[in-house]
Amino acid sequence: MISTGPAYRLAALWMMGAVASFTLMAVAGRAVSSELDTFELMLYRSIIGIVLVLAGATLFGRLPDIRTRRLGLHLARNLSHFVGQNLWFLALTLIPLAQVFAMEFTTPLWVALAAPLFLSERLTRTKAAVAVAGFAGIMIIVRPSLSGIAPGQAAAALAAIGFAGSAILTKILTRTESITSILFWLTAMQAGMGLVAAGYDGAITLPSSTLWPWLLVIGMAGLSAHLCLTTALSYAPASFVMPFDFLRLPVAAITGALVYSEPFDPVILAGAALILAANYVNLRATAGR
Repeated sequence: MISTGPAYRLAALWMMGAVASFTLMAVAGRAVSSELDTFELMLYRSIIGIVLVLAGATLFGRLPDIRTRRLGLHLARNLSHFVGQNLWFLALTLIPLAQVFAMEFTTPLWVALAAPLFLSERLTRTKAAVAVAGFAGIMIIVRPSLSGIAPGQAAAALAAIGFAGSAILTKILTRTESITSILFWLTAMQAGMGLVAAGYDGAITLPSSTLWPWLLVIGMAGLSAHLCLTTALSYAPASFVMPFDFLRLPVAAITGALVYSEPFDPVILAGAALILAANYVNLRATAGR
């Protein structure tokens, strides 16, 4: 049976919050895509995040937790996430929500493959087989033709790799850094990245008044998602925590159908089911029998 110790149960609960936050962020991300590109979206989201982190740290007396050590690791973590998040927002505008989330389910599989290199977790035959099954699930979902896969599908697939790198580096940071410090450098560094990327062409769009509520939702949901994810990773191994993301598929499918009238694609569901099955096997192998 899967471990049901207190730390694992708390990690699971925090991941439920992450699932809800990421889904809300997806809806809000689509709402602002008509005016802002992904770099501008990340810029405003990060600025809102800085304000929220500093306000929360001040309120709870956590400002001293923000330290300047391990800035190189923070930079690597946030660069990986910045690239992944931009690709994720791009994919949201190109393909159905369920397909975006289904492709993102490969994140735990990339984590399982990378964990032996960065987290000293052993790569077993089971985990290798899980990765192969997950890749087969991707092929079912994208149904590549001779001309390749669609841009939206490619963006979602690459986003999953970026998120996996972020998850691995987050787990390393939680060994020595506080959650407050991790979240502060997440928002501060990505605000700088967003400013450079958005202003590269010499023009940064100022959001209209109707977009600011959505941007606030994105900022709050994004911060909440990372708070939940970072906290979950502090309670349990990355290869246990990340598979809980699979709950996003039914939520995304229902949201897409109700909000955007997106049809239920049985092929996407079949591919996602294979990926989820692989994640479940990985979870059992990691958490114990």
